[in-house]
Amino acid sequence: MNCQNVVVALTTRDNDYQAEQSASATEVASRLGVKIDVIYANNNAVDQCQQLLKVIQDKAHRPDAILVEPVGTAMYQVAKAAVAAGIGWGILNREADYIPELRRSAPVPVFAVSPDQEEVGRIQGKQLAAVAPEGNILYIEGPSASSASTLRTKGMLSTKPSKVEMKVLKGDWSERAAHQAVKSWLALSTSSQVEIRAVVCQNDAMAMGAREAFANLPAAARERWMNTPYMGCDGVTKTGQEWVRTGKLRATVVIPPMAGLALEMLVKAVSNGSVPPERTLCAPRSFPAMAEL
Repeated sequence: MNCQNVVVALTTRDNDYQAEQSASATEVASRLGVKIDVIYANNNAVDQCQQLLKVIQDKAHRPDAILVEPVGTAMYQVAKAAVAAGIGWGILNREADYIPELRRSAPVPVFAVSPDQEEVGRIQGKQLAAVAPEGNILYIEGPSASSASTLRTKGMLSTKPSKVEMKVLKGDWSERAAHQAVKSWLALSTSSQVEIRAVVCQNDAMAMGAREAFANLPAAARERWMNTPYMGCDGVTKTGQEWVRTGKLRATVVIPPMAGLALEMLVKAVSNGSVPPERTLCAPRSFPAMAEL
């Protein structure tokens, strides 16, 4: 197998972490002399599957490999079609239980690279213990179909203080979705009866969307919500970390971009005639450090 052309399939252009993913892949591709084509699915799982099937079926312009961060499920049928066509397959930021099966007979690399998503949640639980050790919090999760969302919640539940009660809302990783989720929650008569001690979100974009929804409240209510701690994760240098520095967020969890790392692993494995590890987990970290909260 060669590794001269790689498709990097990301979820959306409208997310700072996805922009970081693209930048990391572009930097590695330039350094290693690999041509990449970065495509986006606009947070639509069906569109993403169709995009990738079109790439796989284009015999004249097939890439050597696809690195994909799935919007919905881990896309077993698409992965199977890619491998059958001789295209390497790398999953980013997602669990994919079919990888061992495909690796047994695949003539191309099949692997997964992800942050330790449970540890992301565990760190958020510890941050919460330092900031708001009791009372009610709003917890905004990512999509139900996302293993990242499920694992982050599992980690959070394992470390959050026992006296914290979670009011769970759903989002799709975007500012817009979190803004709408909070707006809908505020419209409930019961929302005014609950004192919220912190707003914890499964990424920084949703934390900012939630904050903006509260910022649009009348002045009397707005002041209280602007003093509530907001917490997210992704921790991109120019957004999440900067929002912590400027006080818009109380804390975030820094998750290194996976696309560049996965591309580097892929190229190295192909050049050495080796196989990337089945699953690589990368360690997240608290920002600021726990001692500073």
